[in-house]
Amino acid sequence: MSENHALEMDGYDGGLGKVEIAPEVIEVIAGLAASEVEGIAQMRGNFASGVVEKLGKKNHGKGVKVELSEDGIKIDVYCLVKFGISIPKVAQEAQDNIRQTLLNMTALDANEVNIHIVGVQFETAKAETEVEEQV
Repeated sequence: MSENHALEMDGYDGGLGKVEIAPEVIEVIAGLAASEVEGIAQMRGNFASGVVEKLGKKNHGKGVKVELSEDGIKIDVYCLVKFGISIPKVAQEAQDNIRQTLLNMTALDANEVNIHIVGVQFETAKAETEVEEQV
């Protein structure tokens, strides 16, 4: 690893120079890959990311923490699942999708992909109004 906390691509020799990938790029890739999984309602963010999104800027790395160490890449994903979905199945699909997407886009393999389910999202008020209209 280099001093500026970017990951150097080992085995890549294009002859023109070196390629480095910032941890933020890995966060975005992991966040998008997790969001693609059926059953994941949303990614967990903090107050600052919520304010930024309300101002119109999408934060694709929200809910993802990447640690680069000598042992390799460790990715922690914090998300909410939809009610009624099998949590173990969704978590396994998210791990597989994140690992495969990261490998396809960067040729990097994560040592750990930890999925943290921090909540369950129930049906929204839209479903309640549909029931009221039917009555």
